[in-house]
Amino acid sequence: MSEDSAPKKKSKKGLFIAIAGVAVLGLAGGGYYAFAGKKQEGSAAGHPVEEVKLPALFFELDPPFVVNFQPGSSARFLQVAVQLMTRDPLIMTFLEHHNPIVRNDLLLLFGNKQVAEVSTPEGKEALRTATLEAVRKIIAAEGGKPESLEAVYFTSFVMQ
Repeated sequence: MSEDSAPKKKSKKGLFIAIAGVAVLGLAGGGYYAFAGKKQEGSAAGHPVEEVKLPALFFELDPPFVVNFQPGSSARFLQVAVQLMTRDPLIMTFLEHHNPIVRNDLLLLFGNKQVAEVSTPEGKEALRTATLEAVRKIIAAEGGKPESLEAVYFTSFVMQ
């Protein structure tokens, strides 16, 4: 007999690939179920179960904002690095698409502040709250869900 006429062994490679594919789909489905906030078994017994939160996503407004203070102030300019926090990937895409509007409105907000307004911890916190409200207002005006933007963080705050 020649080598060509010898019977060939069937490969099990296809079977292993199919099993691996089913396992990956099962894991992906389980991950979605866990992060989608489904109720856990304990809730059937009358125990309240908290909703599972998706991981925080941060959108960096880069470059940092730089605005001038009024002449005669103790500081001449303010530089602020801002990050926006959400758990919704759609809001990340929304923020990327509407970045020019967000930057414009925040430049106007920061540029209208006086040194005395932002030099105390309370003043910085008030500015952070106003920043969150300003971005949520843009999200609402452009058809998004403003409550999906959870927080604003100043990662750098320099007055000189």
